[in-house]
Amino acid sequence: MPSSVMPTPRSAADGRPSSTAISATGLRKAYGDKTVLDGVDLHIPAGSVFALLGPNGAGKTTTVKILSTLVTPDAGQARVAGHDLAAEPQAVRAAIGVTGQFSAVDGLITGEENLLLMADLHHLSRHEGRRVAAGLLERFDLVQAAKKPASTYSGGMKRRLDIAMTLVGDPRIIFLDEPTTGLDPRSRHAMWGIIRELVSGGVTIFLTTQYLDEADELADRIAVLNGGRIVAQGTAEELKRIVPGGHVRLRFSAPDVYQRAAADLRGAARDDEALTLRIPSDGSQRELRSVLDRLDAAGVEADELTVHTPDLDDVFFALTDGDATPHPAPQTRQTQNQARTQQEDAR
Repeated sequence: MPSSVMPTPRSAADGRPSSTAISATGLRKAYGDKTVLDGVDLHIPAGSVFALLGPNGAGKTTTVKILSTLVTPDAGQARVAGHDLAAEPQAVRAAIGVTGQFSAVDGLITGEENLLLMADLHHLSRHEGRRVAAGLLERFDLVQAAKKPASTYSGGMKRRLDIAMTLVGDPRIIFLDEPTTGLDPRSRHAMWGIIRELVSGGVTIFLTTQYLDEADELADRIAVLNGGRIVAQGTAEELKRIVPGGHVRLRFSAPDVYQRAAADLRGAARDDEALTLRIPSDGSQRELRSVLDRLDAAGVEADELTVHTPDLDDVFFALTDGDATPHPAPQTRQTQNQARTQQEDAR
C-alpha cells in the first residue's frame, strides 16, 4: 500500500518544526468522588507509536478523550500537535483523528458512501472528496467491497474502513483506542501493517490496548497506567528490565552430568527430579557467556538451554492491580516457548 508523507508538526507559537506530538503535565479527572486520572504526565515524540497499557477502568479511554478534546480535564495542561488543548481546541481537532473501541462505520450505507460522508464533514469539494475516497479504498484494499453495504463487511474490513474514514482529514496524530479488539489473528496483523505504514509516513499513533503482544510489537514507547497514575514508562525492553524473574534454564539427561553441573554452578535453583538448574540472569549476552564458560571449564554440556526474560505480561501483572487481566492474544513464539518451559517444569 503506498504511503503519503504527512506534514511535520509545527509549533503554534513560532511555526518552527516541533519534534513533540503530544505533551501533558498533571492531567486530572474525577467523576463525583471517583478519581479517574490523578496527575498524568506524557511526552510523545512525533512520528512514533506510543502505547498506553492498563487494566479496565485505569483511565486509558479518559486520557484519549481528554487529549482529543472530547472531555475537559479538571486540572493539568497539554499540547497536541503544537496547540494548547484548552486555548486552541479547534486547531487540535483539525490535526487529529480518533478511532474508538467501537466502529463509527454506518452499516446502512456502502463503504464508499461512508468515506464520502466524512469528506463532506471535512468540507471537501465533491471532486476532491471522490478523489480522496477512491485513494483510501485502494490503499485499504476495499475497492471490491466499495459498493456493498458496510453491514456486510467482516470485522477486519470494518476496522480498515474505520481508519480510512479517520484519514479523510489527513490527521498528523491518530488516537487508536483498542483498535484490534475482537479481530481474528490475520486481521490483527493486517491492522499492525496499517499502523506501521502510517508511522512511516510521519503520523504519530497513540495506541491503547490490552493485547500486550501488540504493544510489544508496535510501540516505540509504552506507559503503564494504574489507578489513574502512570506507574512506569519507557521502551518495551526498559520496562521488562525492571521486573525480576529472568533466568537461564539448563536441562540434563544424565544424572551424573547434572550433579557435576550443580556442584560447579553453586547458587543455581535445583530440580533433582527433572534434572534442571535455574540460574538468575538478565538474559544479556555477557551473563549467558559466563554460564557457558563455567560449563566449559567444568567439562559439562547441557542437553538443553533456554533463556527466560520477563515479558510485558510480567510487567503488567507486577505493576497493576492483582485482579487486572489483559485480553488474551494469539500466542507469539516467545509465549509458546514459555508455555513449553512451564510444561516441562511441571513434569
